[in-house]
Amino acid sequence: MNFKDLTNKTLISDHDISWEDLGAGVKRKIMAYDNNLMLVKVAFEKDAIGTIHNHPHLQMSYVAKGSFEVSMGDDKKILNEGDVFFAPSNVFHGVVCLEDGILIDVFNPHREDFLK
Repeated sequence: MNFKDLTNKTLISDHDISWEDLGAGVKRKIMAYDNNLMLVKVAFEKDAIGTIHNHPHLQMSYVAKGSFEVSMGDDKKILNEGDVFFAPSNVFHGVVCLEDGILIDVFNPHREDFLK
């Protein structure tokens, strides 16, 4: 499925979207987006790293599976299935996957850099 095909879709099946391999044990699926909002599923193998970074977008992430050590600014905490983290605009954050896991990331506005 082409990313443009996802714009403003309202009913989306997981099996219709292919994983994008980001390397180093991380892959993602852009599930849906419009100009204001984006939902992304990110799968991590054990010990894979979501490198410390920041961006102007608001981000909320739900731990759908597994366990992650999450760094948010100067804080670190282990989050497990069912937990959530919130990354305010421009705050440095990242994760280390402690066991195979999946994060559901929501961004406002959408991440144009993910669509390139």
